[in-house]
Amino acid sequence: MLTPDQRPAPHRTLCTDCGISRSSDPKRCGRACQFIAPDYPGLETAVHGRPRNADDKPDEAFFGVHRRMYRARLATPRDGAQWTGITTRLGEAMLESGMVDAVLAVRPDPDDRWKPVPVIVTRSEDMAQCRGMRMGFAPLLSLLEPARAAGHRRIAVIGIPCQVYALRALEAELGFEAVYVVGTPCSDNTTTENFHAFLARLDPAPETICYLEFRADYRVELRYDDGRVREIPFLKLPIADLPADFFPLTCRTCVDYTNALSDITVGYMGGQGDQWLIVRNARGAAILDLLAGEIELSAPGSKGDRTAPVKGFMVNTERAAGGLPLRRMPNFLRGIVSWLQPRTGPRGLEFARARLEMKAIETVLHLRRRRPAAIKHMVPDHVWALVGRYGLHPTEDERPAKSSED
Repeated sequence: MLTPDQRPAPHRTLCTDCGISRSSDPKRCGRACQFIAPDYPGLETAVHGRPRNADDKPDEAFFGVHRRMYRARLATPRDGAQWTGITTRLGEAMLESGMVDAVLAVRPDPDDRWKPVPVIVTRSEDMAQCRGMRMGFAPLLSLLEPARAAGHRRIAVIGIPCQVYALRALEAELGFEAVYVVGTPCSDNTTTENFHAFLARLDPAPETICYLEFRADYRVELRYDDGRVREIPFLKLPIADLPADFFPLTCRTCVDYTNALSDITVGYMGGQGDQWLIVRNARGAAILDLLAGEIELSAPGSKGDRTAPVKGFMVNTERAAGGLPLRRMPNFLRGIVSWLQPRTGPRGLEFARARLEMKAIETVLHLRRRRPAAIKHMVPDHVWALVGRYGLHPTEDERPAKSSED
């Protein structure tokens, strides 16, 4: 397993340290970064053969190009996995089958279980070290050149959206014979140091927490080194007490929660307690086929109505973007609403749609406040389509920049 140079990255505004700035040609950031002038229709066409088509497949407006979606779980869950271990198992299977000869992924830092460290994995048994969630920014793509120099020609990358966008933007010039991408959804990342501060707000002994997951039933699950399990309703989390800069502007303005340029996305939002798979193209289908006989697949469900929760989120986000304090629910109501949410709120794919609309609203409102001149470059058409349902429309100065072909 090979890890990259961990020195601080060169300074970039709106940067999540995907790793390109640490490469031999850091100027490529200007044409590879998701936060400068993303071209999703162009890259979707290059990766999937076509851009998203919301007219014929309405859910592509939310989730991007896809062939099919599944609710999924491994028949035999893996110990130490975040859910049942599908992402890690896919990496193992690609190495075992010879589909790839290296997997770029992240494992925990030896001195901090929450800090992500990028690694090149060449043995399937080493994928187990990459199980679980990390919080923080990891220069995963700084390993592309070392992987190529080591002679790897067929690689897989397990990454988050900002890493995958840059990978796809540069893929044609990287010199690999084949690149397979397993994407994980991502939202509201922060530094590992900030995450430790968040854990300290949840428990007086944060160092004993070994697992944290935001679940689709409106609860956060915590696990402890001594085997204890604790659940906290979303409404009882100290989110409103976090400092204003806890989540960076990059994560508040990300337009690709579902990792639309991956070959297969593995998440949880639409899984209703299981994992949620989005198979986007033939490569994604071939990756999933490697788990035939060991993965249980079913159709995802969809219940509830997302409209009211999304409108409530927009009101709070408007206040936050304007520097006003968030509206707090009275304590006596929190228990009642926490009981109602998983029973009457949006669930399954409707929960996922709600989350995508919330992210789109957050993007527009925070950019209008903090970077108004960047909106026409950073906000693609598919994001405007989502927020239009809630009365947010681009002004003349905010309309997406057109390409020379347009």
